[in-house]
Amino acid sequence: MIVLTYCIETPGNIEALAAKIASDQSTGTFVALAGETEELKARVAARVLAIRHLPDADRPSVPETGPEARNGPVKRADVDIAFPLDAIGTDLSALMTIAIGGTFSIKGLSGIRVVDMRLPEEYRGAHPGPQFGVTGSRRLTAVADRPIIGTIVKPALGLRPPETAAMVQELIAAGVDFIKDDEKLMSPAYSPLSERVRAIMPLILDHEQKTGKKVMYAFGISHADPDEMMRNHDLVANAGGNCAVVNINSIGFGGMAYLRKRSSLVLHAHRNGWDILTRHPGLGMDFKVWQQFWRLLGVDQFQINGIASKYWEPDWSFVESFKAVTTPIFSPADCALPVAGSGQWGGQAPETFRRTGRTVDLLYLCGGGIVSHPDGPGAGVRAVQQAWQAAVQDIPLADYALSHVELARSIEKFGGGEAA
Repeated sequence: MIVLTYCIETPGNIEALAAKIASDQSTGTFVALAGETEELKARVAARVLAIRHLPDADRPSVPETGPEARNGPVKRADVDIAFPLDAIGTDLSALMTIAIGGTFSIKGLSGIRVVDMRLPEEYRGAHPGPQFGVTGSRRLTAVADRPIIGTIVKPALGLRPPETAAMVQELIAAGVDFIKDDEKLMSPAYSPLSERVRAIMPLILDHEQKTGKKVMYAFGISHADPDEMMRNHDLVANAGGNCAVVNINSIGFGGMAYLRKRSSLVLHAHRNGWDILTRHPGLGMDFKVWQQFWRLLGVDQFQINGIASKYWEPDWSFVESFKAVTTPIFSPADCALPVAGSGQWGGQAPETFRRTGRTVDLLYLCGGGIVSHPDGPGAGVRAVQQAWQAAVQDIPLADYALSHVELARSIEKFGGGEAA
């Protein structure tokens, strides 16, 4: 049995709308059908398990619902609906179709949001899940007892391979653990992926040979054609790379499944476009639900914004996303490494440490917060490292900065929230 929880909103009858969702998303349609026997319904029909009424909403989430919703409060409830496994199986495309299919088209709903999903034991092992996850990411970066400190090639667009390589060289020398292509950087004419790999990987391999530490570089390999994406994957892997940025919404379930089955790289998921699904609190799908699909398909690292994000997302949403990707679906092995990003610099380290349960199992990703440091990217890396040292030791950043010049300069630069 698969259980989906919907937060529904209506000026009408909650119970009737819940029953209609269950019917429309399984055996029902707008008229009774020949062959629609009670035996068939018992085997594959969805059913409402529970209705938990919530406080009314002052206004409807969808204003076009009608005057009955516009002129007064609308009723709300969380509704658990069970779908028999026989009706869906373990196919994730079928599961997503059932979850959102025609549900959002039902008349009488002024709002509906998928807020939870519980999968049966049959899903365990039905999909590959992360190949590396938290443990593999730590092993490959040789980081054991602190956050993996990473940055992004900025500016996102415009740098040519030699310019990118020069920045990467400085970051490597400063002790950074992880570098990634910006999600917008795939294989443009001024910086083809092949030339970027050719310029960057010798620097990484040379540093590894000299120090024993291999910096993880995530190259952007996303492509709408799965075969072309695999050629990009092979280009990185054959050059000695171990990570790739994948724009999961852009390549879709099929592209992700195709890649994961053949991949030897850590798959770093950028959730670009997720906000379309979730930004309206009364519509769409919670990240808690959506991320389960991608973890089952094989995401190893998952970007989830961060504390004091430069985007719309409030801190509590980051904390909930962190909990989501680190909560096992079936076992700890299916957890992804959470990636805190979006306007991060060392200043958010203490609050991030506190709000995530004082854990260091994360990748702390700073773009402008490192590369825009007033003394250069190398100093930016050291400043973030120093901020986390202070956070873990419960030392106020201002006090720690008195003896750590890079952190002090970072506070001067970004203390007003200017990191991007």
